[in-house]
Amino acid sequence: METKDLIIYEDNHIMVVVKPQNIPTQEDSSGDEDMLTMLKNYIKVRDNKPNNVYLGLVHRLDRPTGGVMVFAKTSKAASRLSEQMKEGGFEKRYVAVLNGIPKDKRGKLVHHLKKDEYNNVVSIVPSLTTGAKRAELDYEILDTKDNLALATILLYTGRGHQIRVQMNAINCPVYGDQKYGVGQMKNNLALWAYNLKFEHPTTKERMNFIVMPPKEEYPFSEFDLDRFLSIHVE
Repeated sequence: METKDLIIYEDNHIMVVVKPQNIPTQEDSSGDEDMLTMLKNYIKVRDNKPNNVYLGLVHRLDRPTGGVMVFAKTSKAASRLSEQMKEGGFEKRYVAVLNGIPKDKRGKLVHHLKKDEYNNVVSIVPSLTTGAKRAELDYEILDTKDNLALATILLYTGRGHQIRVQMNAINCPVYGDQKYGVGQMKNNLALWAYNLKFEHPTTKERMNFIVMPPKEEYPFSEFDLDRFLSIHVE
């Protein structure tokens, strides 16, 4: 897919895109092509810009996670969006297929997480551990099939690997999670950022973007995503 096809909305202040799975949000030690660089290069060529292109990274998605993201095209927009995120103005909703069915159809998970930067692994730790960060989410189970559960997840904090670690903590790892789920199948990670809501940094309009996950890919293909997800995006 060409870079231009990943852009779903753009104006002078923001660019909203779909990040494919298994592409880093920004440059990392792998040296693989990343979203931020791809978009900057695309803008530079498209708009014939002789100098460096500004594109502000406001939030991230883990490399194996795909879905909707917003980038800032000006430093003012970046500052306002970052402040809005700190104040809870962003609503980030994910859809996941879990390998296992939680005992509660709805739940709130609160843990404290700490990242081992060297090994790129996040662990649940006691709250008073040095470097621990609070992680909070709500989940709702929409449908089940065999031992799979279709879940929507609303993040209140944006910690690295948060959903994967917290769902694994209740013995329902995200399907395909090789890092945190024991014995998972080597599929793409069944986790997708499908709904993003925020206030436009200049117009103050409430923006609402919806991008469905790859519905033809297993295990998403096992569920009627259009039916179940539509009730969550008004």
